[in-house]
Amino acid sequence: MKMLRNKNLIPRVLLLLIALVPLFYIKEFYQHFYVYLTGNIFTSVITKQWHIVFLSILLFLAFLIPLSYRRKVNWAEYSLVTAFFVSLFVEMYGIPLTILLSSKYFFSADVNLPNNVVEFNFLGVGFGMDLAMTYGAVLIFIGALLVMAGWITLYINIKKQSLVTNGIYSYSRHPQYFGFILIIIGWFIGWPTILSLGFAPLLIYKYVRVCKTEEKEILDRTSEYQGYRNRIPFFI
Repeated sequence: MKMLRNKNLIPRVLLLLIALVPLFYIKEFYQHFYVYLTGNIFTSVITKQWHIVFLSILLFLAFLIPLSYRRKVNWAEYSLVTAFFVSLFVEMYGIPLTILLSSKYFFSADVNLPNNVVEFNFLGVGFGMDLAMTYGAVLIFIGALLVMAGWITLYINIKKQSLVTNGIYSYSRHPQYFGFILIIIGWFIGWPTILSLGFAPLLIYKYVRVCKTEEKEILDRTSEYQGYRNRIPFFI
């Protein structure tokens, strides 16, 4: 156990430092959340770029393709997160309905929008990201890396009949679900509207519940998992 704590120390410290970043930029993060939740950002959002909407949906739903030896796939579990991503990208690049709704009641011409720290063009569309949105993108990137690391580890061990405990699974019992949760938190921070405010807590709760359900099912099939669970942390 002591060796495990030392092994997980660096990723835990790095994750803690990343989590503390908003505390050093409270003003910028507050401004970001304020303009999005009140709809004051509606004059700067991207609209009616449906090719970006469809491409984004396909890209992020690809992360939901389950490659798991642990339990039988239940596609109903992914319905809520699918609805989240579809609604999110339609609002981000198609029609910003909740932002328009909020702006109807809270728009103020005196509110200053956050300054962009990253700007780029993609498929003929100009994108701008303020500090908080860039921070959210970093969380999404880390989450995506965890999901892919889980896929790679499972693929390498696809012919293995026993429990997979090597690779990323030697650090975390649920690296892919942890990655999904980081992706959801990243999107909430980057796009904090009524939509993401309602969906994000539900999705996080759902994934934590799926983790616990999966563990009960594995324990019913193999006693090996109990020892693994005692050694390896739930997420990190």
